[in-house]
Amino acid sequence: MDLTSPPSRLLLVCADNHLSQRMGQDLQAAGYDPVIATTEKECYLACTEWQPALMIMDRYLGRLNGMELCQRLRQQGISLPILLMLDSDRLEDRVAVLESGADDYLLLPYSPKSFLQMIQLYLKPPVTQSEVLRFDNLTLDLLTRRAERNGRIIDLTMKEYELLKFLMEHPREVLTREQILENVWGYDFLGESNVIEVYIRYLRLKIEPDGEKRLIHTVRGVGYVLREA
Repeated sequence: MDLTSPPSRLLLVCADNHLSQRMGQDLQAAGYDPVIATTEKECYLACTEWQPALMIMDRYLGRLNGMELCQRLRQQGISLPILLMLDSDRLEDRVAVLESGADDYLLLPYSPKSFLQMIQLYLKPPVTQSEVLRFDNLTLDLLTRRAERNGRIIDLTMKEYELLKFLMEHPREVLTREQILENVWGYDFLGESNVIEVYIRYLRLKIEPDGEKRLIHTVRGVGYVLREA
């Protein structure tokens, strides 16, 4: 982090006081400026008044479901990266994260090291000059983090953007699952995880709808490749 610039303000939306205080202390020690919200109203207020760079939200917020709140935030045009805290790593949970509009998830029990690594990943300095990656009729603007195909603008979550960027930086090159995990996620997963398959599925739905020519191909037993056919 650049110590000459103001610390990044992060919003913690968590009804568990013990957990939120612990996470807040770890964020402060790492040089961030955490703001804690415990209700939906406080969350909206913090987004409006404090303009955080990133939001970390618990899946369970008393009677309120964190995924439902995430959907409402997205519907209201709030586009900052959102990380959901989950206590389960099942496939249906990861799919639900994407469907809610969140960018990624943090697996509980809480691990300060993994938590701070993910925060650093999502707060990378933005691209300062326009650069566009191109492959076939697909383009990816690194400044706006938007893809375009056949004149259709494609909005991507942060993780979808990072995944597509890595594929477009290595066209026609078969990329292993290990390479993708290391370069896109930047941290180690515990045990087996098919998180890549989940994100590839949603990325395909966005860039290859209605029978458009497939660009992201599966190489069985190895990984994925971006190629024309």
